[in-house]
Amino acid sequence: MDSEFAGMDPQQISVVLPPASDVAPGYVFLTASQLEGYQNGPMIVDEDRELIWFLPVAHGSTNLQVQQYRGEPVLTWWEGRNVAGYGKGYYPIYDSSYRRVTTVRAGNGLHGDLHEFVLTPEGTALFTAYRVERADLSAVGGARDGKLLNCFVQEVDVATGKVLFQWDAAKHVAFDLSYAPVPTSSSAAWDFFHLNSICVDTDGNLVISSRHTWAVYKLDRSTGTVIWRLNGKESDFTMGPRTRFYWQHDARTHPGGMLTLFDDGAGITAEEKESRGLKLLLDTASMKATFVEQYLPDPSLLATSQGSMQLLEGGNVFVGWGDEPYFSEYTAGATLLYDARLPLHSHSYRAFKFTWTGKPASDPEASVARLGAERLAVLASWNGATEVASWDVLAGLHAGDLQLVASSPRLGFVTTMDVTGSARYVVAEARDASGAVLGRSKTVVV
Repeated sequence: MDSEFAGMDPQQISVVLPPASDVAPGYVFLTASQLEGYQNGPMIVDEDRELIWFLPVAHGSTNLQVQQYRGEPVLTWWEGRNVAGYGKGYYPIYDSSYRRVTTVRAGNGLHGDLHEFVLTPEGTALFTAYRVERADLSAVGGARDGKLLNCFVQEVDVATGKVLFQWDAAKHVAFDLSYAPVPTSSSAAWDFFHLNSICVDTDGNLVISSRHTWAVYKLDRSTGTVIWRLNGKESDFTMGPRTRFYWQHDARTHPGGMLTLFDDGAGITAEEKESRGLKLLLDTASMKATFVEQYLPDPSLLATSQGSMQLLEGGNVFVGWGDEPYFSEYTAGATLLYDARLPLHSHSYRAFKFTWTGKPASDPEASVARLGAERLAVLASWNGATEVASWDVLAGLHAGDLQLVASSPRLGFVTTMDVTGSARYVVAEARDASGAVLGRSKTVVV
């Protein structure tokens, strides 16, 4: 069981505001940043900060979420190396039994980036990719033979890995629209665009977020042509009061012209006093953006990177505060319902809330600690199981003759039960709310 406990201890998460009765159902999905002495990896916790599932990974991970693949719910995330703010890695897809279904990788010599991964109903995946290229930056005060950190949208067929679409930011967006300063050194790559989210709009075209141009772009999914720009230096929309945003993340469109995003308000420069989740209404007939609602942190926070805003089923809003280590849930009208803080010096690139049923393909695990001549502590756990309501301990002097000696409701990721009497063999059984056996551990020899 040691590997299951090697990640960030969820008990270090502080529940600042306990969940109100009208929070949405579900678990919290995180990829907490690596802390000294802890492994990194995707993790699921409940609102009481109890761990549900953790998978240690060798390098880094971001963006754990529930998506649909071939009509079934799956877990997806990015895994790989973080290279100065962008990623070189790939995208695992796991089923509800925590078995790897497949792994998606970028094509055309690119690497999967940490910022975005979207599965579509057509069996394709959309994701971000970055690459250092040579470029003439003299028109913006840089070197004629300068380095550019260029950004790409790529769509691949999940089953075959075939690249179906690729969009190149440098070919469609002018360099002078960036708010990122051009490096004075010719050896430094200029991150002029910083692509950090992709979503499929209601008409099938793509909407992307560029942090360093302070703009959201709608792209023709066939040609790559920019259909419109929201915010930034050359917005196609008239920006109404309270609609301007800066260094943003996680732009999403919704039916009826709604757009949501996480407005960091700070990055290379600080443009606002605090970050916010933001709802806008886009009228593409009049090309006007109107403020709808904002979701403010309490206490005040100003994130300089990362962040997410999620509309939950039923109307609530879930906000991950990026490099500020908080996640929060609000009503649609911006009343704070729940607020929690990750451990000091940790953060999660995004934070989500989803309903999820996990049925691990692995067996439950049990371990035994001797407390005395005829007293044992039996520790039972099942990484990822969401339907366990109680545990039974079966014990005896012979492996083929075990009797029920202890029972307990599930008391968290690990449930500890005291057993008295002589026992050489121990088994833990997990039961659901109806009392049915869900799984049985291997026999432990005392």
